[in-house]
Amino acid sequence: MQRYSVITEKNPREIVLLRGQGCRYRRCSFCDYHDDASCDEKANLELNTEALSHVTGRFGCLEVVNSGSFCELDGSTMKAIMAVCTTKKISTIHFECHWLYRRHIPALRKAFAEIGVDVKMKIGVESFDAAYREDVMLKGIRETDPAKIAEGFNECCLLFGLPGQTVKSMRNDIETGLKHFERICVNIMVENEAPLQPSDQVRQAFVNEIYPDYKDNPRVDILLHNTDFGVGD
Repeated sequence: MQRYSVITEKNPREIVLLRGQGCRYRRCSFCDYHDDASCDEKANLELNTEALSHVTGRFGCLEVVNSGSFCELDGSTMKAIMAVCTTKKISTIHFECHWLYRRHIPALRKAFAEIGVDVKMKIGVESFDAAYREDVMLKGIRETDPAKIAEGFNECCLLFGLPGQTVKSMRNDIETGLKHFERICVNIMVENEAPLQPSDQVRQAFVNEIYPDYKDNPRVDILLHNTDFGVGD
């Protein structure tokens, strides 16, 4: 599995895919990423240290993903991340967090601010259609107001290509995300081992009717495949 990559377009940054104890929520109907997990802190640190060893600091910006929320990374790994930020002069770091753990964010921001690093927090909203998000995706975000969901977060992920989604609903999700967040990341669903699987028709509708309108927007990352950032397998 590739765990380090460099993103040179749209908000250039280095990115590492680390391993933690795994997503504690584990109810999303579309997700099997939580399989990349281990309760062995020593083994996690060894793997994560190797991935972090490739960070050069060339852009002063680092994104950390871990198939879960930042608070599911071991403490030893978090110390290693902070050390890399210091030695490689990282000024901005991006983390991910499930809405359920939003109250952990202020402490993280404070800890990194003390070493001169600005934290950008990303949330997986997947869709702003609350009924679809909770009844179909089983995402676990009880709030329905996009403005309130965005509180404490800078960026959001959206997930398209699923049965029942339409060009209208996907476009509305993008515009809502751009209204309430600094940046959005659009992920197109690919087949995996989760219960909810993609719709080729919806995926093709996105590519034909929506992708051309946003592919050059500097605030929109679009992953037509889940490894387009260069990490994962």
